[in-house]
Amino acid sequence: MLIPRPRPPRLIRPVREPATVPPALTGAWAPTDDRLDHVELLPLPEGAVGPEDVVVDDADRVISGDEEGRLWWWPVDAPAGTRPRLLAETGGRPLGIEVDPSGEALVVCDAYRGLLRVTPDGAVHELTGTAPPVHLANNAAVARDGTIYFTDSSDRFPVSHWKRDLLEHRPNGRVLAHHPTSGRTEVVADGLYFPNGIALTPDESAVMLVETSTHRLLRVELGGDVRILADLPAYPDNLAAVGDGTYWIALPSPRVPIAERLLPHPRLRQLAALLPDAMQPQPRRYGLVALVDGDGTVRRTLHGPNGHYRMITGVRQHGDHLWLGSLTGPGVARVPLR
Repeated sequence: MLIPRPRPPRLIRPVREPATVPPALTGAWAPTDDRLDHVELLPLPEGAVGPEDVVVDDADRVISGDEEGRLWWWPVDAPAGTRPRLLAETGGRPLGIEVDPSGEALVVCDAYRGLLRVTPDGAVHELTGTAPPVHLANNAAVARDGTIYFTDSSDRFPVSHWKRDLLEHRPNGRVLAHHPTSGRTEVVADGLYFPNGIALTPDESAVMLVETSTHRLLRVELGGDVRILADLPAYPDNLAAVGDGTYWIALPSPRVPIAERLLPHPRLRQLAALLPDAMQPQPRRYGLVALVDGDGTVRRTLHGPNGHYRMITGVRQHGDHLWLGSLTGPGVARVPLR
């Protein structure tokens, strides 16, 4: 049963920001590898959409969610076209999914219920609940000691109206840390612009973090210092560590020129937010993921210029394959890396 969805504020409160010019996809970002237009699709059940993130657990199950609050799984070696099995129902909107260090449960960021723990029998347990308030739990990284670092992307807008937060362009987000042993949740960093994907560094002294609305890759020391590593040519979403000091970033769309040109015009952005969704600035139909190192240097990019698998919001490396999730797609996708 779906839990009630929160109503967003009708008006955004935009501030004046300098316009930016989206950089071209050249150099390390050049679309020389277009394999994202040739993925294998593992569909959700008929009518289900939105496998926003994807993870492979210790039992070699590929797990993702959908817009209706359900979690599904496929065998990792399932052929293209295989339908999934139901794992659990949260009643909310599952976004980021991680495997607990014990290997016996999943940590799920639910946009409407906060941080959840899902056990193999499908039982769903709230970790954060509403105290302290968690507004939009989005993506997580779990430390070896069980501490869960996760993004709370916006204290103003629910996930159903994420575009309004980007148009408002205010630092409405933060990074939180949940300690399962004590049940305590604390703020690690705040004043962030729609913080989204997060991953721990190998020594767990910092997290790599992306902000969607400012298209930035950051390094946040767990002591509090924040360093900008890169200005990205696309809007980033989820982030996944490979384990060797590199990280895959899902980038659902290259930067949209009209959205960047509107930044110095708060009134126009306020009006744009009142328009029907189809009349607002739209993400481009383009598939893109990037592999970066701990300094933010781009090691590899994979493209889908035709957008055959689009709005890529989740990415996970498992062996010599990448698994992809999509905010709006009909299923998860698999693509070989070699």
